Amino acid sequence: MPSIRLCTGEVRHHRLRPAVNRFTYGVFFIRVILRSDVNRESESVCPGFSHNRFNLLSFFDKDHGDGQQTPLAWVENLLRSEGVADADGDIELQCFPRVFGYVFNPVSFWFCHRKDGELRAVVCEVRNTFGEKHIYLLDTGGIQHYGQELIAKKIFHVSPFCPVEGQYRFRFMKTAREVGAQRQNQHVARIEYDDASGPLLLTSIAGSERDISTANIARVMLRYPLMTLSVVARIHLQALYLWIKRVPFFSKPVPPANEVSR
Repeated sequence: MPSIRLCTGEVRHHRLRPAVNRFTYGVFFIRVILRSDVNRESESVCPGFSHNRFNLLSFFDKDHGDGQQTPLAWVENLLRSEGVADADGDIELQCFPRVFGYVFNPVSFWFCHRKDGELRAVVCEVRNTFGEKHIYLLDTGGIQHYGQELIAKKIFHVSPFCPVEGQYRFRFMKTAREVGAQRQNQHVARIEYDDASGPLLLTSIAGSERDISTANIARVMLRYPLMTLSVVARIHLQALYLWIKRVPFFSKPVPPANEVSR
């Protein structure tokens, strides 16, 4: 089993126009250490969490990448095929886990580092509610520090209330703080979307790491019951709010031919 870290935090979303729509939801997610020089295998041993097996929380290889290879093999092959040869350090996948066997990940992030710890590339695996997905490869082109802006042209339909035009602006932050005798990592991913008229959406997902222990799993299950099912429910609820506010509707175009864009 890969090493797993449990993170608790929140998702923020702010639509700027033509009607303002803002919400914040509490969530939890996991960081899957797919490759690391540090042996953390013992951190993942927990009765409430399983790898490729049903449990309260679980991580299934087939939910990520092409569903055929292991996640690590898939992302390594992807980087190699796209000419990213020096992402030879730690690789971590940030995603929602399955909760009672169900999961929907609107976006998963694969953080690919160099041996010296610098962020070399981020793979963004984006899914919509039509069962389609697209990969945005954020290639830093060399040494990249956390907190710097990375840009990708939008070519994949996600929301019927946003056109397939413009660009995404990404910023990823990673900080650490001392909690008692332990060092706790905090993660923030900010995604801002600009259409032809300028900034339209400001979104983020943030969370603080916890051990994936029985106690911590019990806490998140009590605080966020059926969380991954509620992700889909909230997507449709917010779509209803936008429809009521008469935000323009864009029909789903033909999906892009290429699975990966940079």
